[in-house]
Formats: sequence, C-alpha cells, structure tokens
Amino acid sequence: MDFGTDDHAEALRTEVRAFAAEHLTPAVRARVAESGNYHDDAFHQAMADRGWVGAHWDPEDGGRGWPRAYSDVVYEELAAAGAPVEGLAITQIIGEAIRRVGTPEQKARFLPSICRGEVLLALGYSEPASGSDLASVQTRAVRDGDGWVIDGQKIFTTAGSIADHVFLLARTDPTVPKHAGLTLFLVPTDDPGFSAAPIFTLSGQRTNTTYYSDLRVDDTARLGAEGAGWEIVNVALAFERGGEFAAQLRRLVEAAVAWARTGDHGTDPRFLARLGRAATSAEVARLLGAYASWSRETARAGAVEGTIAKVYGTEALQRASSALLDGAGVEGLASDRTNESPAAELQHLYRESQIATIYGGTSEVLKTVVAQQRLGLPRPPRSSSR
Repeated sequence: MDFGTDDHAEALRTEVRAFAAEHLTPAVRARVAESGNYHDDAFHQAMADRGWVGAHWDPEDGGRGWPRAYSDVVYEELAAAGAPVEGLAITQIIGEAIRRVGTPEQKARFLPSICRGEVLLALGYSEPASGSDLASVQTRAVRDGDGWVIDGQKIFTTAGSIADHVFLLARTDPTVPKHAGLTLFLVPTDDPGFSAAPIFTLSGQRTNTTYYSDLRVDDTARLGAEGAGWEIVNVALAFERGGEFAAQLRRLVEAAVAWARTGDHGTDPRFLARLGRAATSAEVARLLGAYASWSRETARAGAVEGTIAKVYGTEALQRASSALLDGAGVEGLASDRTNESPAAELQHLYRESQIATIYGGTSEVLKTVVAQQRLGLPRPPRSSSR
C-alpha cells in the first residue's frame, strides 16, 4: 500500500484542526470531565452536520462514499486534540456490523440515523464472570412467541448510560457448544427492563454495569441469524481493533514537547531520549493503523492487521506514558487538567493507558490470535491442575 496522503487528505486535516479549535470549547471539556463520558451531544452533532459520521459508508447507507483513509484523518486529528470521540468510534464499529449482516429494514432504520448524529450505540459483550472469554457469556435471550425475553448483566458497557441501543451478545441455546449458542440483538435502552450503574475508571472515565431484567424485544431486534453471534462479534471486533491508539501516542508526544519547552527541561538528554522513543513509537503505531485500515477492505476485514496494530499501540502507549511521566518528576503530580498543564496531560494519558490493553480483548488474548492466525502456531495447550 501507499502510506502517502493526497492533497484532499491534507486539506481535510487542516479543516478538522480548525473544527476542533472552534468546537472543543472549555464548556465541552467541562461537560465531558463532569460526566465521565467521552462523548458530548453537541460536539457529536457538529461532526454529523459536517458529514463526518460514517463518511466512508456508501451514500445509500447515509455516508459520503469517502475512502476510509479520509475518515481516519478525521478521527486521528480529533482524538489527538483530546476531543470526545468515543461515542463516534463505538457507534461506527456497530454500524459496520449492521452494514454487513443487517436486514434491509435494519440498515434503513439505523445507518442514515447514525450518519445524521441521531443514534448512539454501545457494545454489550463482557460480563463479570467472563472477561475476555466472550463465548462464556451467560446473559440469556429466550424465545417468547415472535420475540425474545432477555435477562442478564453486562459490565464495562461504555456509553451504556447515554446510548439509544446496546449491541448485546446473549446466549440463546445453552444445549450446544458455547461458541454456537450465541445471538446478537440491538436492545433499546428506553425499555423499562434496562438499567445502568456507573463504574469510574482510574482516568475518571465512566463505563457501566448494565442490567437486563425481563426485557422484551421482537425478532426485528435480532442482528443476523440465530446462533451466529460469535461470527458477527468477530466482524465487529475486526473494526474495533486497529490504530486508534496512535492518536493518543501523538497527543502524548505533543504534551511532552510542550512540557520540555517550559523551563530548561528541553536540555535534559534523558528526557529527550524518552521523548524520541515515544515519537518513534507513535509513528510505528500510525503506520500499523494505516495498514490495518487499508486491510479492512479485504475479505477478512483486516482482523489480524487490526489486532497487531491494537496490541502494539496500547502497549507502546503504556511504556511511553510511564517513561515521560516519570521524566516530568514532581510536576507530573499535577492532575487538574483544567489548568492545561502539559504535565497534567501526561498524567492523564498515563491513567488512560492503564486500561488500554483491555479494550477489545487483552494483550494476552490478542497475541494468541496473532500467533495462530498470522504465524500459524498451534493453539496453546490447556493448563492442568494436580
């Protein structure tokens, strides 16, 4: 592939930077900090009004038919600016699954509304006892006439308290092997059987425990065939794992450069060496992410390439943020991001990085995916206890 960018991409980059400067106001930052949700309705709507939500989707789906690389430019610049784009990212991941396996009615109902900024979606995978082993989920969906009754609990449902629907993985057949008995549903959060309770992470971000109690949906809420949930989840995961953390690495490097320019920090060779390693990691992560994005147009949707980019980006972010925060010394103790201190930004990104290797599957799980699907290594033997 060609890693270069064309004139339109560079013009778009300039446009997005100007947009962020105008719309990422102190009021938006304050709302995000107060709620803990890395999403802001007004900011998201402004993106949609520009045609940036689902822009790489086909026009019949509500998009603009852009090359995926142009949408990557939008996300990269907004994320590097610290904009609240998590709702955008999650909703587009689920939208990709709807595009591929949804019925014509589901596509017509959700996709144009997503592009207009009218619909926000959340991922409902993990459970308290399942972790990264999604095939062991216990949330049940039981046939009831021409619909389903759903009961169970999910954890780490980011945006679950503000989303319109949850992309819910549920067990519909407990009598078959665990991977075969799963089905996906688009569950409305305005149903009285749905509730959400907050979980605040080390960075101050809000995620949620979500509960489903005698929640009834008709069969039009089912996405894909009954029992095909595992295959569809893997389609969505191919779009969840990629180079999105490259933007955070770039943001980290920019904050470190800003801090180095204060006082005499820029003359410390040890800090500059750490900064150089971080800048190199950010560029590698960007290139891996670009390759993963390009690979998503292939039949396998770039699943392995996205996994490689995700593992590298998250682990590099943890290493670099730890090294740079340590290099900032006592100034790194400043945690009030409202004072726009570069050292405070270093600390915040360090806090964010601590859960990055869990998103979309832990590094341990994803390295096994790469070993098997890219290197052709055998499945590791099951551990046995004596």
